Amino acid sequence: MPEKILVAVAWPYASGPAGVGPLHLGHIAGAYLPPDIFARYHRLKGNDVLMVSGSDSHGTPIMVQADMEGISPREVFERNHAICLEVWQQLGISFDLFTHTDTENHHRVSQDLFLKLRDQEYLFQARQKQLYSEVSKRFLPDRYVEGKCPICGYESARGDQCDNCGNLLDATQLINPKSKVDGSTPVVREVEHFFFDLPAFTKRLVDWLGDKGYWRPNVMNFTLNYLKQGLQPRPITRDLDWGIPVPLPGFDGKCLYVWFEAVIGYLSASIEWAKNNDKPEAWKDWWYNPQAKTYYFVGKDNIPFHAIIWPAQLMGVQRLYEDDPAKALSLPYDVPAAEFLNLEGAQFSRSRAWAIWVPEFLSRYDADPLRYYLTANAPEQRDTEFTWHDFVRRNNDELVATWGNLVNRSLSFTSKHFEGKVPQPGLMTQGDAKLLAQIDVSFGPIGDLIGACRFKQALGEIMALAREVNKYLDENAPWFQIKTDKARTATIMYVTLRVIDSLKVLFAPFLPFTCQRLHLMLGYSGSLLGRQIVREYEEATRKHAALTYDYNDVTVQWKASQLPAGQQLGPVAPLFEKLDPKIVEQERDKLGTTHGE
Repeated sequence: MPEKILVAVAWPYASGPAGVGPLHLGHIAGAYLPPDIFARYHRLKGNDVLMVSGSDSHGTPIMVQADMEGISPREVFERNHAICLEVWQQLGISFDLFTHTDTENHHRVSQDLFLKLRDQEYLFQARQKQLYSEVSKRFLPDRYVEGKCPICGYESARGDQCDNCGNLLDATQLINPKSKVDGSTPVVREVEHFFFDLPAFTKRLVDWLGDKGYWRPNVMNFTLNYLKQGLQPRPITRDLDWGIPVPLPGFDGKCLYVWFEAVIGYLSASIEWAKNNDKPEAWKDWWYNPQAKTYYFVGKDNIPFHAIIWPAQLMGVQRLYEDDPAKALSLPYDVPAAEFLNLEGAQFSRSRAWAIWVPEFLSRYDADPLRYYLTANAPEQRDTEFTWHDFVRRNNDELVATWGNLVNRSLSFTSKHFEGKVPQPGLMTQGDAKLLAQIDVSFGPIGDLIGACRFKQALGEIMALAREVNKYLDENAPWFQIKTDKARTATIMYVTLRVIDSLKVLFAPFLPFTCQRLHLMLGYSGSLLGRQIVREYEEATRKHAALTYDYNDVTVQWKASQLPAGQQLGPVAPLFEKLDPKIVEQERDKLGTTHGE
């Protein structure tokens, strides 16, 4: 029986410098590449996967960017949403739906959940102290304020969260706060807002975490420490003119706080996906199914929102659009949050232009080498570092010299000596059978590693198998055998091509583009993993583009190859390009020079 797997992916803020958008390599390593590997594996395994996300269209990062550029927040969001769609296609991030939070559907679901929480008395009104700019004559959203973190002393903490220690903050807690709008020192004023009674869920959250021993230690430790500090009520409305309006009379000029409504996007995107596919109730197969497993892939700065606040919101509503009291919305099964990827000895920083923006990277280099490097160097449980030297080394020594060379020399030799067809094997030796068996049995343990979100280890195991095949080929030396024993050579090359075909499947979740090319070289037709489609949808008076995926021509499964003898091979070409070591200094020289704020 196929499992129902919901892959919920962090929603990127649709803000960022013009031309490059919101996504740098740190975002990809931490929150976007891991869920794609995970989803692709489960699809190959035959499970029912729904992978959703979208652009976070509201909130102050977009407003700050709009103010800086002198344009509207909508223009900023629409520009950056389009860049995200292009990046996902170029990088092969296989969303079943990538939408955004300014759809009519998301507005409705968010407002419905707000009202449901209010009906259950988990929301209350209270006056709150908030920072106000006497220069700009406005209340300042949290991200319009920066100051010194009261917990760790970081000098550039935001008004909602400290990027250094990860703690959630209230802007009034900042030491020496300054307005990012006008540079003034804001004053404190009182204003009335709705609050989410987060402390009411403390015991339920602790009980729910009791059986989550399979969570990553860094995530569990962060979550438990956060709970030990004591939960506080959280304001969920703000004085903003860009966002989802509070659905109650008397609250004009107030919107739902972005941290509250953005996480609702996982639910609203599932509902949108179902409607777009003409099966409007299908989303319930994941959200009202106690057997379904929901995974939330985020960076470590988003752990509290996904391991505490979003589960509490789901507990608070229990049921939405469902009358059966036995059914409740699914809580997260796992939150495999990653740590941070640093860059050449320092943290990624937009303000210092210390970043590698994804569109710029992909304009010069292929996607699969980046996917390989970010996985092999993944910050799964501790911070890691991107360096250009290490990227070039791994590309040349591992992708080109180990895996790419194995494929190229094996297929080229076979095409030359066996009329471009998979050879007919003869009697196999013990060594032949041992290699085939070693590859065949690897699907189980490697799949288990991917299923446990241990992507770095899984990729290492696959590359180790590629080295074993190279060793087999070198020991059997078909380039010598062909001179005296073509029948034995045919068996050697059949075994080699068959294990390459199996490695193609094992590598596919990590290296989808080159594995698709290899799929065609081995003589197959059709798609190895499906294809992405950008569709235009219309809601009310607004049109929006969303990314979806088509799997109609996928026939490959997560299992060992049964490559048929006699199959005609396709044209052979190198899978990877060797990089000139000179690019290391060239790329380093670009850091800190462009796209700063």
